[in-house]
Amino acid sequence: MQLLFDFLPVIAFFVTYKLADIFVATAVMIVAVIAQTAFQWIRHRKVSTMALISGGLVLVFGGLTLMVHDTAFIQWKVTVVNWLFAAGFLASQFFGERTLIERMMGESVQLERDLWSKLNLTWSLFFLLLGAINLYVARNFSEAFWVDFKLFGVIGLTIVFAVAQGLWLASKAPPDEPSKPSP
Repeated sequence: MQLLFDFLPVIAFFVTYKLADIFVATAVMIVAVIAQTAFQWIRHRKVSTMALISGGLVLVFGGLTLMVHDTAFIQWKVTVVNWLFAAGFLASQFFGERTLIERMMGESVQLERDLWSKLNLTWSLFFLLLGAINLYVARNFSEAFWVDFKLFGVIGLTIVFAVAQGLWLASKAPPDEPSKPSP
């Protein structure tokens, strides 16, 4: 359910685009991000840093899209968000005691330091590549194709990457110890 909530502004953008145009869809996404952030604040009295960054960039790039009536801004937003995430993951390799991925998953997964570092670097590279793919699609395909990619491509690639990460983590997990018979 949380995943659906996180993607609500993107889904609202997609549905509105199919019913109207990219400018109306951008306005709807801005309203959805503001509502989503307000809901999180009212319910939890906090909003995650990633949600704030992404929401702030929706406001900036979406606002620019609407002000100058140029779709390039909203198309670049996806890349900028992913590249900022990549930079955050990469920076955490060098600053702080734990990497960003370890801070996010460390309570539920036990790994050695070098494996956390590899996993964190892999996420950084994933976000870097996802941002580059978005630019490629935005520049080389139609607006309608880019909108479909923004929903299905970005989410699909993220799910595939997360599943691959899960399989990799499973391969690194210590083997279960056989239970000893009770005397």
